[in-house]
This record gives sequence, C-alpha cells and structure tokens, in this order.
Amino acid sequence: MTANERPWVLGSHIGTLIGYTIAFGNFLVPLFIWLAKKDASETIAIHAKASLNFQLSMALYLIISAFFAFLLIGIPFLLIIPLVNLICVILATIDADKGRLYRYPLTINFVK
Repeated sequence: MTANERPWVLGSHIGTLIGYTIAFGNFLVPLFIWLAKKDASETIAIHAKASLNFQLSMALYLIISAFFAFLLIGIPFLLIIPLVNLICVILATIDADKGRLYRYPLTINFVK
C-alpha cells in the first residue's frame, strides 16, 4: 500500500462508522470510495469492496432481525449486530493500517 492509497484504504473501513449518525452512511462511504478509486488502485478497490459487502450484509441482517423482532426472537440480534459491526470495523481498520486485508465474517459478496 502506497502513501497515497493509505487514507483511502483506512477511510473505506473507518468511514463506515458515520452510519451510526447519518442514515445509510455506513455503506455510502465505501461505495463512493470504490466508485471513485476502483480504476485508480486495485488495493483501494479491494478494501472498499470488502467494507461495502460487509456493511450491506449487516444491513440485511438488521432488516431480517427487525422482521423477527415482532416474534420477539429478533430483539437480541438488533442489539448484537451493531456491536459486531463496530468490532469488525475496528479490527479491519487496524489490519488495513498494517497493510493487510481483513476478512470480514458473515459477509455476502454483493459486489464482486
């Protein structure tokens, strides 16, 4: 990872935390980075895609949990999923800072 790629790579992971304050911010940040930089750098594209796929997966899991919350079995997941998201984003940012790609768990590859 070059010095020019580093802020984009780190931003694609840590930028998803904006989703805790701005609606859809969690997947808009990596989406914009991926769209803007996918042709310029393969490293940035790989990190942004990994982050985007994870955030889309987490959003899907939250929607499913919200549906099951009406049956009361989804309520714990509505609390656990954001916590797992936060922990994974922090771990991914630490790995990206070290020049490694973090393999997010429970990720569905929407963007290939």
